Formats: sequence, C-alpha cells, structure tokens
Amino acid sequence: MVQEVVRLIVAWFFAVAAAGLAGNAVAQDARQNTPGQFDFYVLSLSWSPSFCDAAGERAPKLQCGERRYSFVVHGLWPQYEQGFPEFCQVPAPRLNREIVSSMLDLMPAPRLIFNEWDKHGTCSGLSPRAYFETVRKARAVVKIPPQFLDLQTPLTVTPDEVEEAFVAANPGLSRDAIAVLCDRTRLREVRLCLTRELGFRPCPEIDRRACRRDKISMPPLRGG
Repeated sequence: MVQEVVRLIVAWFFAVAAAGLAGNAVAQDARQNTPGQFDFYVLSLSWSPSFCDAAGERAPKLQCGERRYSFVVHGLWPQYEQGFPEFCQVPAPRLNREIVSSMLDLMPAPRLIFNEWDKHGTCSGLSPRAYFETVRKARAVVKIPPQFLDLQTPLTVTPDEVEEAFVAANPGLSRDAIAVLCDRTRLREVRLCLTRELGFRPCPEIDRRACRRDKISMPPLRGG
C-alpha cells in the first residue's frame, strides 16, 4: 500500500513538472521569433582590422582593401532580456540591392548585409528600408573614441580601457551598457545596448559575455 502511494505521488510530481515545462514552452513560443516582439537592440561594432587579419586570404576585398576602415557595423540585433530572436521570417522578404549599396559605407560587405537582414532584421518588425534606416540612426548615436579613428600602429589595450574610452566619448553611456569582445589576442568588437528608441540602456546578459583577457591588441587600420 505504501509503495503504491509513493508511486502515485512520484507520478503526480512528474506530471505537474511536465505540465509546467509545457506551459513555459508555450509562453516562450508565443513570443519567440515573432517579428517586432523584443525588448531592446544591441549595436555590434566590429574592429575591421582584426576581422581582416583573422580572415587572411578569405578576407573580402571591399572591406579589407585600400579603404581605411576602423569600427564598422556588424549588426543591429533585437534582443529579449534573456536571449534573442532570429530568422523571424523564413523565407525573408527580399532585400533590394539598392538598399545593400546604400549601406556599404557602414557595413562594407554585401553578404554580411544580406545575412544580417535574414537573421536579425526580420525580427525587428520593420520593412527592409526602415530597418536599415534604423541601423544608420543607431550608428549615428555612437561616437567612436578619437584615438581609434585613425590608428596607425598596433595598440595594446585592456578591455576596460576600451570601455572607458567609449563611455568618455558618449554622454549617457554606462559601463553596464557596453561589452568588449575579443578572440585569443585581438579586440573583436564592441557591443552597445540601445532602447527601441535608440537611447543607451543597461543589459546585464550582454555585459556578462565581455572579454576577460588582461591585454588585447588592436591591429592598425589597413590600406593607404
């Protein structure tokens, strides 16, 4: 009798747990990957010389050729407070090549522009033109620290120094609204968190992913 009661209690416990998990999954699915349903943006700025060095012979000629790119836009990503949506419309609405051409000054790689639209732009709830206009506005919000605009020689920095430089150059930006990312040796990118209205805002989940290395290098700008 006792064993039967225990069996029933255990069965009830697992049934309740399974129902709870199912309820959570339904709650998440109701929002996950729904276009326009997100909390904030992450603007990701890639240090172009690091990307080109890492790409080597596979580096795209437009970005890694004669023009001297410093920070370029990697993407503008809709985010949840925990996690993020992606590929919210499959297939994605077609991206006009005129829009692609208009963005090459900020995102100097056509394939990147197409990929960013498919993966992230479709989650914004905006049309292609409106989304990339928002990318441009978001980039205009952020001032690049002057010491990084025309870097002539390799620079060794700490992630904290990069963060502090951006905070000093951007009134209203706090340390908990920015994350510096790196590979084993180089600065890779800087991610800044923006409200849907494109003001700076904290983002603990993004900040936790920041580079933890003591020192990282910033290769100099390429080209003539």
